[in-house]
Amino acid sequence: MTLSELLIAAGNPEMHGDSSVQVSALTCDSRKVLPGTLFFALRGATSDGHDYIEKAINAGAVAVVLEDASFAPAAVPWIKVVDGRSAMGRLAARFNGDPTASRPLVGITGTNGKTTTTYLIEAILAAAGTPAAVLGTISYRFGATKIEASHTTPESTELQSAFRQLAKAGAQAFVMEVSSHALEQKRVDGCHFDVGVFSNLTRDHLDYHVTMESYLLAKQRLFSELLRPSDEKPLRRAAVNMDDPYGAAVAACCSCPVITFGIKGTCDVRPTGITSSVHGISGTMVTPKGSFEFSSQLLGNFNLSNILAAVSSGIALDLPLDAIKSGIETHATIPGRMERVINNRGITCLVDYAHTGDALENVLSTLQELAAGRIITVFGCGGDRDNGKRPIMGRIAAEMSDFTVVTSDNPRTEQPLEILKQIKAGITPLGIREYNLEECGSHITEKGFVMQENRRDAIRLAARLATAGDIILLAGKGHEDYQIIGTVKHHFDDREEAAVALAEKHI
Repeated sequence: MTLSELLIAAGNPEMHGDSSVQVSALTCDSRKVLPGTLFFALRGATSDGHDYIEKAINAGAVAVVLEDASFAPAAVPWIKVVDGRSAMGRLAARFNGDPTASRPLVGITGTNGKTTTTYLIEAILAAAGTPAAVLGTISYRFGATKIEASHTTPESTELQSAFRQLAKAGAQAFVMEVSSHALEQKRVDGCHFDVGVFSNLTRDHLDYHVTMESYLLAKQRLFSELLRPSDEKPLRRAAVNMDDPYGAAVAACCSCPVITFGIKGTCDVRPTGITSSVHGISGTMVTPKGSFEFSSQLLGNFNLSNILAAVSSGIALDLPLDAIKSGIETHATIPGRMERVINNRGITCLVDYAHTGDALENVLSTLQELAAGRIITVFGCGGDRDNGKRPIMGRIAAEMSDFTVVTSDNPRTEQPLEILKQIKAGITPLGIREYNLEECGSHITEKGFVMQENRRDAIRLAARLATAGDIILLAGKGHEDYQIIGTVKHHFDDREEAAVALAEKHI
């Protein structure tokens, strides 16, 4: 593709030099430049891409997109834009054939519930005869095509390339988790959304956003800007959770019609006659297109909210009610989301990705309703991330569990014991007994907690303490099959570790 053909997507910005050069690749990383590359000089938090223009040209860049003309190169054509990240998103979409312009795209944003909701929407679309690719925390996938997920939402060049690969594999629609980082950094500019879903907003990523207000503003961008009706997508819709305290603010900022959903109140999509048990959720779903009875194997009110989000997306896409019903009823297992670890000891062991206070509270509230025996929770908090949530999660785990094992998550470059101390700061004021490891035999009945830095040993400890009828919750890592210690990623899977621990004989 020639540079001039590519620049149409950026509204024909200020161009200097020969626009007929052929472009064979796009990147903002000078280390990835190959001959024929269009290089984007972007300003980041720790470096400025303008400083790497010469390096990119030496590696074979045929043109440069920049924001500061004082860095304009003499050796190759250059294009000045106001917003390099936004331009990169739009040019990346055009370079990859604009795959989302001609296929439905649903974007889900929120602190919790995104992954489960994408799986449910995928099932609804499949039931409607529209096979969809899913781009999320775990992977970008369609059928046998699977692309490893480097971030919840990658750089726009990677994202648009993934769309193209998935479309080539046969995907007729896309369902995508959209992170607040991606919205603020404009990685999803160039995506043609049909539906935007707001699940909820609770404390997370404040190491990046600093305040809840800026976190909300990042999320709102999907609804205020990227869902504005366009020639490609004139019938865009938003689906907003009105049970969430921030739902009204999101609905108010929308630039397209809104479908509201919620367990409480009289939303457009709402449930009635709900019954919940260890086997799942059932009841009646009320929608603008009519009502239907449903039964799902998912557990808890937080999953009922995810089901409502998926149903609302189906309504927004004008899909048949029978396809919506079939989709939410047939999908049962989501990796690392209340995923069971089978064992022969009569213990319910669940692995869940809950890594925020709100998510952990939602999971434990559900387990309290279903528990016949004790709840033993194993969890930690990630290093190099928001440390303000650590005591909050400690308090929630200790208050809502019968026994808590505080352990490591992904400590990264922080000292694991320092993270554990910060978690403990939220437990100590509760007056709950702290056990030392030597006291943790197999017959603890008093409510309490223990600190065990090693996650493998923590899981084995929980398995040793549990008896038939108890619930073990392994929270925080979910689907992850690694643990990051320092800067090294080690293989570690809670599901594998729990299966081994529960198979051990305990006297």
